Amino acid sequence: MQRLLAHLALLVVAVIYGCNYLVAKGLMPDMVGPSGFIVLRVIGGGGLFWLVRTAMRARGTWESIERSDLWRLLACGATGVAANQLLFFNGLNATSPVNASIIMTINPVLVLVISAVLLGTTITARKLLGIFIGGGGAVALLVMGAQQDSLHTSWQGDLMILLNAASYGCYLVLVKPLMAKYKPLTVIAWVFAFGALFVLPIGWQQAAAIDWSSFELSHLQGVAYVVVGTTFMAYLLNIFALRHVQPTVVSIYIYLQPLLATGLSWWVSQRGGADYTADLSGWTVVCAVAIFTGVALVSLPLQARG
Repeated sequence: MQRLLAHLALLVVAVIYGCNYLVAKGLMPDMVGPSGFIVLRVIGGGGLFWLVRTAMRARGTWESIERSDLWRLLACGATGVAANQLLFFNGLNATSPVNASIIMTINPVLVLVISAVLLGTTITARKLLGIFIGGGGAVALLVMGAQQDSLHTSWQGDLMILLNAASYGCYLVLVKPLMAKYKPLTVIAWVFAFGALFVLPIGWQQAAAIDWSSFELSHLQGVAYVVVGTTFMAYLLNIFALRHVQPTVVSIYIYLQPLLATGLSWWVSQRGGADYTADLSGWTVVCAVAIFTGVALVSLPLQARG
């Protein structure tokens, strides 16, 4: 039963992330600037994590952080919150949800490369092949975006999405020993706190310029979705799922995000919204297949024979 619930949680997370591309894109930049949006995420989502952590104190499960770990937490805040989220939202603001969701799936490949560079992780021939195929697909998508005129995509936006995935890969490598030492909620609360030190100076001007009086109910619901759903609920569901299934199982669900983002983009276009699928070409599909293949070679275990 717990495994079934874990898969259900992962499915919900995939839907949350898949919808987030369209919801966030629809609010930027007219209602809120991309960097200002991250200020809302850090204050709102981080505040919720600290609220839950405070409740843990009442239950006697409060954890203190050792001073020797503060520098690593600072680095995690810089890579996992500041660079990661600022690059993602500014990139999404400049490209299509379809391209962004495809590029984001390369994250497991980048984590392997960063682990090899920082930790000396051994890369097998199979995984090396996955790195070249997946990386080639991502580079081809960037080059294609630079060479063709498109309505909603740009190579600059695609590059920021790729750098965002690399930044998040650095974060996953840096945060691993902290996750083994402390409760996940303790770590993420501190990561958001340190991330705010970088985000606030960059995004405060855009956040302060938000004209809340011009927001309709749908706009407020969109902001709440990004802050509460994408930032807070998705993380809690991932924590639950990882307790009951292997990380390789979790990685499989990453393939749903571009499928959901593309399907939702088409659905929105049929109802009079922006048609983000207009830039979807055969070459885009080829690049996506290359990235997916690379991720599969890197992430999924070989099946035993016999």
